[in-house]
Amino acid sequence: MDVKRIFEYAREVDTVLIYNASESARDPTFTYVTQTTNGIFEGSALIVGKNGTTIVTSQLEEQAARATGLDVRIFRNSTEFQNILREILKDVNTVGLNYSSLSLASYKMLLRIVPDKEFLDVSASILEARKIKQPEELSKIREAAKIGSEVLPDVLDSLNEGMTEYEVASKIVYLMMKNGASGPSFDTIVAFGKNAAMPHYSPGQAKLKKGDFVLMDYGARYMGYCSDITRTVVFGKASQEQVEMYNIVKEAQMAGMKSIKDGANGRDVDGAARKVIDSTKFKGRFIHSLGHGVGLEVHDHPALSPSMDFPLKANMVVTVEPGIYVPEFGGVRIEDDVIVTKDGYERITSAPTYDLIEVS
Repeated sequence: MDVKRIFEYAREVDTVLIYNASESARDPTFTYVTQTTNGIFEGSALIVGKNGTTIVTSQLEEQAARATGLDVRIFRNSTEFQNILREILKDVNTVGLNYSSLSLASYKMLLRIVPDKEFLDVSASILEARKIKQPEELSKIREAAKIGSEVLPDVLDSLNEGMTEYEVASKIVYLMMKNGASGPSFDTIVAFGKNAAMPHYSPGQAKLKKGDFVLMDYGARYMGYCSDITRTVVFGKASQEQVEMYNIVKEAQMAGMKSIKDGANGRDVDGAARKVIDSTKFKGRFIHSLGHGVGLEVHDHPALSPSMDFPLKANMVVTVEPGIYVPEFGGVRIEDDVIVTKDGYERITSAPTYDLIEVS
């Protein structure tokens, strides 16, 4: 990965320090720079300079670190870790930190280790650098999207009356990992019937019955990169109301997609989709933004929102996910991942969306 992109935006520093406090607090920028998904790198640091990058890690991660081809410094205890940081940063006055991924405890620890340095927040600069994906990143996101798309037919074939939302969610995750994903890119959402009216629903013990909406929002993680896809089907024969909801959402998604290209404003793309829904009896039932960026994180950055002045650029990856939500009845959401191109977009999720699927 060309780290010069970071410094194109973070011009106020010439050294950036990325710190991973724990496995659950691993900074995605660590993966962005090293392009490694091996190892946990708990309690490890990445010193990114304009002329080189050094991984500072424990013996537990030595093999994974050296496989990156980057400079590696190994510590055996916390004292050695602190001494290595002081040595590497001895001639540096200003250090950029990714505040958005750094806990207060970690920040205070770094202040104790190198109290003579000025720390600057470069989180916005890092985010800006990560928005436009490099070819190797796009390849991984495409594969994550492919894995997510290809599991849907088997999931639909497995639907049976009486099965729970938990069962369907576990089937999705199992199939994605069987097909090459390292895991889900977020907690899988499966919502039956009226539960589909809650966009951020968590699956539970609800049992599938005839006439239910089945909304599935899931994604695969592949070599550190995410996909995000939503499909809504009906178990059994769909009602006229369900078909109408679905077709309006489908039309809204296509209107949004047709507005996407390099230089388009995300606010206008959202507006194109929202206009379709708000011209129907479901006005006001589209209750979230149209889409977000996808990359090392499933919500990589804002993108398509009525409140966000956001210019799209080629090789950004964004979701397009309009929805209609009717409390006590159900909801429909259709979500795809697209790569912004000079003159339009490339849709990289390929699961069927065109007609409402009735699963018998």
